[in-house]
Amino acid sequence: MLHEPTLPQATDDSSGLDDSQMFELAPIPMWLEDFSEVKALFDGWRRDGVTSLRDHLYADERRVAACASRIRVLKVNQATLDLFEADSPAHLVANLDKVFRGDMLRTHIEELSQLWDGKTQFASHTTNYTLGGRRLDVQLRGHVLPGHEERLDRVLLSTEDVTERETARRAAGKAEEYARGLFEHSPVSLWVEDFSSIKQLIDDLRQRGIDDLRVFTDVHPDFVQRCISEVRVIDVNQHTLDMFQAADKKTLVANMGRVFREDMHRHFREQLIDLWNGKLFHQREVVNYSLAGDEINVLLQFSVLPGREHDWSLVQVALTDITARKKAEAYLEYLGNHDVLTKLYNRSFYVDELNRLERRGPFPVTIVMIDLNDLKQVNDQLGHAAGDTLLRRAGEVLGKAVDKPNVAARIGGDEFAVLLPGVDADGGAAVMAEIGELITVNNQFYSAQALSVSMGMATSESGERLEAVVRRADLQMYENKRSQGG
Repeated sequence: MLHEPTLPQATDDSSGLDDSQMFELAPIPMWLEDFSEVKALFDGWRRDGVTSLRDHLYADERRVAACASRIRVLKVNQATLDLFEADSPAHLVANLDKVFRGDMLRTHIEELSQLWDGKTQFASHTTNYTLGGRRLDVQLRGHVLPGHEERLDRVLLSTEDVTERETARRAAGKAEEYARGLFEHSPVSLWVEDFSSIKQLIDDLRQRGIDDLRVFTDVHPDFVQRCISEVRVIDVNQHTLDMFQAADKKTLVANMGRVFREDMHRHFREQLIDLWNGKLFHQREVVNYSLAGDEINVLLQFSVLPGREHDWSLVQVALTDITARKKAEAYLEYLGNHDVLTKLYNRSFYVDELNRLERRGPFPVTIVMIDLNDLKQVNDQLGHAAGDTLLRRAGEVLGKAVDKPNVAARIGGDEFAVLLPGVDADGGAAVMAEIGELITVNNQFYSAQALSVSMGMATSESGERLEAVVRRADLQMYENKRSQGG
């Protein structure tokens, strides 16, 4: 409480209620003060129509100072002098402006308001300072002595030093605020979840004698879905809401089925198996979905938080958005396997696929070799842009005619190959016929320059190397080219 008293006056408490020896030897800091002039000020304000002292004082804080200046310190004990590092009561009273400063006026408002309301006991928590400048957090309690309720001329106050407790509380608050800030503003998606129900389900399986969760979930896939339904989301950070395009946490949690779907069932099963095997930290790449339906590739890192290993009641899941990286990897892989101009597979992929078919089949393998007619002539007469247009058109035709597991590739400047695993000669002939039909349709849309190709086909025979099949298809293609006058 803020005190700006008049000079101290030694006094004896005529009521006989003040035992000087007990007061002086009390182990806690104690003050005996006279609030009678404050009471007179209260009475004047009541006559002026003031009904709420709190509002009256907050309206003009100079009124608080006026109250404080009317308080007279009658006596302090030795514990008070020790706490505030004062040599004597006179030394303390002469320097009360150093003891009570800062925001003490606002705290004093609450104490005065309690007296105004007729209470004979009041309490507050405030900050004082020793004469040496050290901050003190104090718990102040006041008690109007019996027989002095009307005049408030004897008020006993005790000051408990709670600095250590409040310092620890502030430090804990700062630590919590710091941790919350790290969580809330993390650049990755963070989830705090409760897996305790899942732990119980897994423990129940062990008690029933199950020793291999992978085998068990092969037979009982519904167990995985049961565990998914038992996950309880405790909290998520702002980055999570942004990543999954959720308006708030409630909306996100209510739509978890839209976020974790399709292949996530398989990934969650692997998480359960890791937990079953004692791996309380693990990571894997998975696919989630935003509430808008966008696919999100994420690196999932799962960790049971320290101290919760016995029940998994707190786990943290960190999701790092790796969509851009996965797209870049996919594009680089695409570039490594595809011809950029025609969008078909390139020669490198064709060679690898030919070798794979050589080893594994399926047989027979039919190979169609294709040569784009007149490409050099178009390049020489109309320019390479016109030649590139012909190549792109050839890519469009072959891309439309050939579906997986069949392969269409550009293996040279004007050379193409089609690999048809498990397809016989009749099937190969059907593919060639479709290519011819698509070229006819294509030429209807591009009247400037006709697309023309020469084709040859060969089907592998038992024990024949695919290199030999390629040569036979090549020979037939050249025969077709000569027959067209190319």
